[in-house]
Amino acid sequence: MGRTFDPITLEILWRRLIAIVDEADGSVARTAFSSLLRDAHDYTCMFTDRQGRELAQGSFATPGQSGAMALGVKALVHQYPVDHYQPGDVFITNDPWALAGHLNDVCVMSPIFYQERLVAFTACVFHHSDIGGRVASDNHDVFEEGLFIPFVKLYDRGVLNQPVLDLIRWNVRTPDEVTGDIRSQISANYVCAEKVVQMLRESNLADLDDLADQVIGLTEKSMREEIGKIPDGVYQARGLIEQTKGQEDIVIQARVEIQGSDILVDLEGSSGQVNWGGNVVYNFTYAYVFMAVKSMFAPDIPNNEGCARPIRLTAPEGTVVNCRFPAAVAARMGVGHFMTEVIYRALSGVLPRKVIAASGGTPAAMNVFYGKRKDGKPWHSVIIRGGGMGAGAANDGNYVYIFPANGANTPVEIFESDTPLIVEKRELLVDSGGPGRMKGGLGKREVFRIPDDQYAPLPPVNLGIQAGRFAYPAEGLFAGRPGNRAQFLVNGEPGNPYGLTQLKPGDRVTIDAPGGGGYGPPFERDLELVAADVREGYVSLESARRDYGVEINAETLEVDITVTAKLREQPKS
Repeated sequence: MGRTFDPITLEILWRRLIAIVDEADGSVARTAFSSLLRDAHDYTCMFTDRQGRELAQGSFATPGQSGAMALGVKALVHQYPVDHYQPGDVFITNDPWALAGHLNDVCVMSPIFYQERLVAFTACVFHHSDIGGRVASDNHDVFEEGLFIPFVKLYDRGVLNQPVLDLIRWNVRTPDEVTGDIRSQISANYVCAEKVVQMLRESNLADLDDLADQVIGLTEKSMREEIGKIPDGVYQARGLIEQTKGQEDIVIQARVEIQGSDILVDLEGSSGQVNWGGNVVYNFTYAYVFMAVKSMFAPDIPNNEGCARPIRLTAPEGTVVNCRFPAAVAARMGVGHFMTEVIYRALSGVLPRKVIAASGGTPAAMNVFYGKRKDGKPWHSVIIRGGGMGAGAANDGNYVYIFPANGANTPVEIFESDTPLIVEKRELLVDSGGPGRMKGGLGKREVFRIPDDQYAPLPPVNLGIQAGRFAYPAEGLFAGRPGNRAQFLVNGEPGNPYGLTQLKPGDRVTIDAPGGGGYGPPFERDLELVAADVREGYVSLESARRDYGVEINAETLEVDITVTAKLREQPKS
């Protein structure tokens, strides 16, 4: 029988596991080349025991990557026998079906040895800005989307496999940045491995086996206790996601069944895979189903394999939520991020205070700009754009939030330093949040300009967009209203958000991120909250009157109680 840790020792060791990953996470911010990693935090670090069971992940992990990694790394670990792994080995892959769903997410994985014995694995996934290929959502298969790296050794017993690195360099536009970020991944894994060995030595442990058993077991027990409080039953929801013109909407059909302490999610009835990059692999679909369940039932428990054990997912192969190779998958967030929203909606009737309305940051929108500078040097930059977060039972939605992806908005100054472009405007959009007793978060407007220098013109700039909510806004809950829709304009005219847009000097691109859905009837919103929104410029005088039934004096910006009382007596549409 294995060792059992007393509660205090267990808590200390458990917290130390998380601190180790957070230290590896912090090393990325100091060493990564791409602003998508340094500033937008589009990466995840984690480590597992020697069986591949997830033990800890970074506190600021991206759910789509971490949830997929929990499945993917475990499968990769078992791809080879234990004696195949040696000290100094480093493996690399970006196989979408093995891990996080598209080629840009590159995983670097390393075994951890202590006293000449394999004790754990450490891995990190970075969203690389550049992986080659045609940068657009309307690719038809994965071969158009960039370099596909199978699960191979990048280092063999500490010796670099130079041909693998050369192969990567020759298939991307910005090789120094890409290989620099790969070295940052290797560094993060090294930090994690060194700290794990240090913990084992200082705690007089031979391995992590007994600690892993106890941590994972207690986590599973806590999850099951929370799930068991919900009445057994079947709860369903349906989501619609727009496609390009002329194609039918994508349907996400979710059946959520509670059986004691188990949750069974069945996506039978969802649309078949599509002929563009919105297809989602099983791991990525699972990641956002897991994120929804975890955030409702046990948001404060650190993530490890125990959190996932009560959750089972069925997603028919060949559908948009479990696509077959070689489907195009570059824009998988355009569908995959909606899983969390659909699961929330399915369980909103039994967990009304633990769900939020739909978010404008679902899906997280990516702008991929690339081209050449005046001197011919290539540049490539990716920025993630958030929208208004959906409102909850007791809170307004956050403004311009990347949910459920948990990334960060890239600062204007960083973007302008990475590219030759100019950001003319970045501002919150008044009235974009869905009205409700609690208001949906606001979206934002960004205007990008291609510099026009007649003496030294910039070469054409390419723009690929991965986004959504151009047709369907973020819906509200419990009589809350939807937020504003997204918009993409080139020189004031509607552009194609699914294709590759070529921009010339002098062009302006306007992108509106959508607002979040409201929660509860708008006429029940506290009068002073409406007045405060008007004073801050978040809600217009017209919207206050029309949507909330609140008359605000245009000069004093105070509530006119008499007129408001009459307005709120009117039927609420």
